[in-house]
Amino acid sequence: MTSASALVPLWDRAAEWRRRLAMIREARSFLYLSTFYVEHDAYGVEVLAELVSAQRRGVAVNLLIDGFGQRLGGVLMSSQQRVALAGTLEDLRRAGAVVTVYSPQRHLQRWLGGGQHVKIQVSDAGEAIFGSSNLSKSSFEGWNEYAVAVRGPVAHALLSSYRDIGGVVHASHLHHLRSGVPAVPTAEIESSEVAKTMMLEYWCCNPNAYQGGLGPIGWRGRNLVTDGLIERIGTARRSILITSFYFKPVEPLLVALLGAARRGVRVEVHHSHREALPATDLAWIAAAACYGRLLEAGICVFENRRGEHSKIVLVDDEWTAFGSYNFEHAAHDRLAEAMLVSTDPEATQPAAAIFAGLRRHPDNVRVTEQALRDLPIRLKARRWFLGRFRRWM
Repeated sequence: MTSASALVPLWDRAAEWRRRLAMIREARSFLYLSTFYVEHDAYGVEVLAELVSAQRRGVAVNLLIDGFGQRLGGVLMSSQQRVALAGTLEDLRRAGAVVTVYSPQRHLQRWLGGGQHVKIQVSDAGEAIFGSSNLSKSSFEGWNEYAVAVRGPVAHALLSSYRDIGGVVHASHLHHLRSGVPAVPTAEIESSEVAKTMMLEYWCCNPNAYQGGLGPIGWRGRNLVTDGLIERIGTARRSILITSFYFKPVEPLLVALLGAARRGVRVEVHHSHREALPATDLAWIAAAACYGRLLEAGICVFENRRGEHSKIVLVDDEWTAFGSYNFEHAAHDRLAEAMLVSTDPEATQPAAAIFAGLRRHPDNVRVTEQALRDLPIRLKARRWFLGRFRRWM
C-alpha cells in the first residue's frame, strides 16, 4: 500500500503532453522515463530533444525503452526515421544520459516477445506520470490513452519498480523521494488540485524474472496483476467496465468475467476496431475469436474506430485500476506490467466519467451478433483459423 498527496487525471491528450514536457523542463537533478517504444515523429523528436537539453544542463536523465516494443514500433517508421532515431539516442548517451534497451535474459523470452510495457516518468520534483501512453503520435493524436500525474509517496514506489522492469536507479534519487521532498508544482498544476492523502495500491509484475529456460512456454507462475484483477472481478456486484487495446485476455481472466456476467453483473468491454492498427489486423482477430463467448454470456463489447489504448478497470463505480496492463496473454506471461489501484473517489469518479463519454462517442460502436454475421467471408475464415493462435497475436 502507498499513498498520493494529489492525483490528476490526464485523459486529455494535449494536457498529458504539456505536463510531460513541463516536468522535463523543470527537472533540476534527475528525470526517469520508461516507455514501450519511441517513434521518430514530432512527439518522439520533441521529447528526446528536451531530454538532451535537460542532460546538458546537469539533470541526470535516465531513459528505458523496451527492445521488443521498439522493434514493433520500428514497423511504423521508414528506414531513414529509424536511423535518425538511433542517432538521437546516441546523442543522448554522449551527453551523459543512461539509455537502457530492456531485453529479457533468456533467448526464448526474447524470441517470443518478452519485454517491459510499463510507462513511468518521475523527477526530483516529487511528481510522477503513470499510464498507458507511448512516445508517439498515435498516443497523443490518435488513440485514447489514460495517465495520471501523482505526487507523494507513490512517486517513490513507481521509481523503485523501475529496477524490476529492467532499468537502473541511483540510490540517492530514491532517498531524495523517500525523504518527503515537497512537490514542486509544474506549469500545468491547476489551483483546483487540492492536497490530500489518498490510498493506493501499486501492482507491478515482470514475469520474465520468474521463468526458466522455456520462458513463457508451459509457465504456470503467479502474476500479481492478473491475480489481483481476477480477485476483484470475483467480488463485483453490479458492474465491471474495462478498456484495453485489444481484448484477448488469458483464460482465467476471461472465465472470471464470463462468470460475473452470468451471475448478473453488467460487464462492458471497450477496445479497438480492426482499422485502428493499420499495420496488421492480427490483434483484432485474436480478440474477435472470443466474441462468441462474450456475447453469449451477455457481455457488451464496443470497438473504437480511432483506437482504445487506455487500460482502465472500474468495478461497481467504487474500485478502479489503471496503468499499462492490457487484457491479453502477453501482459500475463511475457511483458512487465503495472497498475495503480484505488477506491478513492478522486480516482474512481474520473474513470466513471471516461466510460460515460465512451458510450456516447460516435466512434465507439457496439459489437452485435448481426455485425459478426455481416463480416466479409474471407475475414470470417481468418478469424476462425487464426483465432486458435490468439495467445501469440
